[in-house]
Amino acid sequence: MSETLNWGIIGTGNIARSFAKGIADSQTGKLVAVGSRTQEAADAFGESWHVPHRHGSYEALLADKDVQVVYISTPHPQHAEWAIKAANAGKHILCEKPLTLNYQQAKAVIEAAQRNDVFLMEAFMYRCHPQTA
Repeated sequence: MSETLNWGIIGTGNIARSFAKGIADSQTGKLVAVGSRTQEAADAFGESWHVPHRHGSYEALLADKDVQVVYISTPHPQHAEWAIKAANAGKHILCEKPLTLNYQQAKAVIEAAQRNDVFLMEAFMYRCHPQTA
């Protein structure tokens, strides 16, 4: 893997914009793709954040060979589905909290990540926040 990770974002809501703003200052990550439920939303998001690959479906983003890792920012009930699909596509995963809605879904997501040898992390910032130390 290169020194810079190529990120794709699944979803174009407020939390996705916050993530895009953060990755814009990253020295180790680059936002290369966005996937939305509509091409119009993907294009608007991509225009705002200068994202070169703009996909009108989440499946198309997962098929993008330039994407190494995805940030899942869909509504909570969709996290498990897209985390499993991302793992099966060989993409590393950072999923917005909560990772899933229940134990069974969490177990399925973890098993998919293990089976496909991809990194999986829930975006729970407080675990890494200095106040926690």
